[in-house]
Amino acid sequence: MRAATTILAAAAAAAALEAVRRLVRRPVLTWGATAEEAGRPLPGDDLLPEAEVVSTRAVTVDAPRSAVWPWLVQMGSGRGGAYTYDWIENLFGLGMHSADTIHPEWQHLAVGDVIPGRASLPGMRVEILDPGHALVTCSEDGAWVWAFVLDDLGGRTRLLSRNRIAMPDPSLGDRIGMAVMEPGSLVMERKMLHGIKERAERLAAGRDLVASA
Repeated sequence: MRAATTILAAAAAAAALEAVRRLVRRPVLTWGATAEEAGRPLPGDDLLPEAEVVSTRAVTVDAPRSAVWPWLVQMGSGRGGAYTYDWIENLFGLGMHSADTIHPEWQHLAVGDVIPGRASLPGMRVEILDPGHALVTCSEDGAWVWAFVLDDLGGRTRLLSRNRIAMPDPSLGDRIGMAVMEPGSLVMERKMLHGIKERAERLAAGRDLVASA
């Protein structure tokens, strides 16, 4: 009888966890993305195939890819920032200052370049650079891959952001921390995607958003 009760309790717990995953976690990790976008392979997936956490978030930009790409290339600490809540980023010492203009001096990115972050964290090395289509970086410790992919919609752009994070043998504390981080990452990334969208649409509208060299 006790064994049957234990099995039923385990089954109930598993069902509850699956419900949480479907109703809460999945929307957090796939905000803005269609099921096809969340499930399809993207450039950089093979850099970290065994990721414990995978998020795919997306937004439609009413501008061509050529107006989106420059904002991606200049992202980073000490560069164009992240187009999100700078004050939150800077609580962690990231030194982010989101640019509202295209800076020519930050447009020269190459595979192998390392985009610095906080001093205590590894930088993000550029692994894939396909101008106008894909920008993929990987943390120097190999635990995080971040890919931006631009799909052409005939004058409009579908901007996808995919994060892949490895957590080998995560402790209970690691899992709890990740459960807190995932909703927080949605808040920051949603703002970032909208920040890129707004800047790209203004650039495509012909406004002067290019800084003098």
